Amino acid sequence: MEEVKSISSKFIIDKAWLRGKFEWQRGYGVFSYSRSQLDNVTKYIMSQKEHHKKQTFKEEYLEFLNKFEIEYDDRYLFDWID
Repeated sequence: MEEVKSISSKFIIDKAWLRGKFEWQRGYGVFSYSRSQLDNVTKYIMSQKEHHKKQTFKEEYLEFLNKFEIEYDDRYLFDWID
């Protein structure tokens, strides 16, 4: 994950997609789905812009944690941007 974050940071900075400094937060979350769910996951990714008009990233992330029965401590979650 460290390598993915490093390479993607360089890419975003080189493309100048954001004003000011860009850096990833320290942590990350990963959720896995089976191959049989590939079409559903692809549709989800393609419709994220519309999806997040109805549900925030924070709401969705917490929903995933609960759905996958992942215990967590609020202190170690993202610094949420509202």
